[in-house]
Amino acid sequence: MALQSCWEPQSPHPAPAMAEPGEQLPEEVLALIFGHLPLRDRAAAAGVCRAWAAAAVCSAVWHDTTISCYCEQEGMLPPYLSTCLDHIRNLRLEFEPSKEPSRRLATELLTALAGRTPGLRGLRLECRGEKPLFDAGRDVLDAVSAICRAARELRHLDLRRLPFTLDDALVLRAARGCPELRSLFLNNGTLVGSVGPGSVLELLEACPRLCTLGLHLASLSHTALEVLAAPDRAPFALLALRCACPEDTRAPPLPNEAWAVLRRRHPGLVVEVELEPAMPAESVTRVLQPAVPVAALRLCLSGDSVGPVRFAALHYAATLRVLEVRAAASAELDSALERLAERCPGLREVHCFCVVRPSVLRAFLAHCPRLRSYTLKLTREPHPWRPTRVE
Repeated sequence: MALQSCWEPQSPHPAPAMAEPGEQLPEEVLALIFGHLPLRDRAAAAGVCRAWAAAAVCSAVWHDTTISCYCEQEGMLPPYLSTCLDHIRNLRLEFEPSKEPSRRLATELLTALAGRTPGLRGLRLECRGEKPLFDAGRDVLDAVSAICRAARELRHLDLRRLPFTLDDALVLRAARGCPELRSLFLNNGTLVGSVGPGSVLELLEACPRLCTLGLHLASLSHTALEVLAAPDRAPFALLALRCACPEDTRAPPLPNEAWAVLRRRHPGLVVEVELEPAMPAESVTRVLQPAVPVAALRLCLSGDSVGPVRFAALHYAATLRVLEVRAAASAELDSALERLAERCPGLREVHCFCVVRPSVLRAFLAHCPRLRSYTLKLTREPHPWRPTRVE
């Protein structure tokens, strides 16, 4: 009889065969895990075994997808991405417009999506870093326009983080190509407003289910408020207004009566207002009408901020949930903030980016029981200032 090595296991039962890694977990669990991975890690996972490869391309992995083109190196897109494009329903695409590989990857991906006429439901574009000077972003905007032409089922389009000037042509393309739109955000950070009220009117007529809209002030008109208040209009939930460019300062006033009618027609309507340094005092008074149901007010004015805070305390006590103020510290501002705290018990967040006196902090903590986050510094601190969470 042959002698057995003393260090070999002496077991009467043969060792079981090693299972493939993917056979350890059901495909549903693997898909849930893979859905949180960046593209390069999904590609690596797909190469581990047959089970992982099958899970990596199933629709559940791609339904809600974030692709960061500034993380993916050129040529790092997995070879199976073309097949998986059909499974993407909601896409968040991040890229750096100043870096050519990142930008090219983003536009190629958008163009590929448009070419497949996918069942895309949501698209959110986010640019990181600075865009090159005098860059109109024509390549990116053309790719977005192609998406609007092809994705008939698109419901949500968010361009707030796109640093290029949006124009009537893009809005009209969305109006004519995406009749199922529910939300559209055009209130990006550009300092030029090129979306006219006429194209917004056509958008509202073509997309009757639109319930969330973000615009620069100059794009909104009295007629648009009347269209939104029509008896057969679907419930309208959110209107976000950004007032930042010269066109916004020259926009005609929207009558308080029109806001009152709209508010009665849509009692759940929430309005967010962002006022930037370009807005002079007389323009601010035209924007802040008593009947506007302002839920979020962000003030970054080069002039008076005390008046708008006082106005908000007087007229938005029942609706205001978020206040953000970037202004110089003053006793008048402290008093206005204390008054607002007393009158706005529903406030959830308050962020003031200047030093305030201790009584301001005490006022918000005492009168705002629903407060969950605040930035109220009693002494100067290095930036960035971090908010304090209320437990």
